[in-house]
Amino acid sequence: MDSPTAFVAVALAAVSWDGTLTRAGSRALRHSLDYRVPFNQMGDAAMIQLFDTLLADLRRDGAPILMARAALQLDPHERCTAFAVAAEIMRSDGPLVAQEQQILLDLAAQLGLDSSDSARILEVMDILHAELICSPVAA
Repeated sequence: MDSPTAFVAVALAAVSWDGTLTRAGSRALRHSLDYRVPFNQMGDAAMIQLFDTLLADLRRDGAPILMARAALQLDPHERCTAFAVAAEIMRSDGPLVAQEQQILLDLAAQLGLDSSDSARILEVMDILHAELICSPVAA
């Protein structure tokens, strides 16, 4: 597994941690790759092949094993970015539930992230995904 594949593997495992790939999670995953090199330079056929391979690995091995294997292939910068993308994707369908929080803690440990780095990333995700409390707009 090369590092781009590992990066997608972490994100895919995060978005389908419970065995379900939701519409919101799928959109968030695709969006997180659409603007990022090298994925924005890949054709549709290459992206489909990448996802088919990773989905087969996911079905065969499960999300925790896929995440662990992928973590070994990423350098420290890629690990931090992969964690941030995983956290954002997991927030795509609403606030984190207890099991999602635990998965992210486990992922941070697998990626060898400093607890202060993972806490800072999760804090930013809380800000990014905060609900807006708006006053009605005057006409």
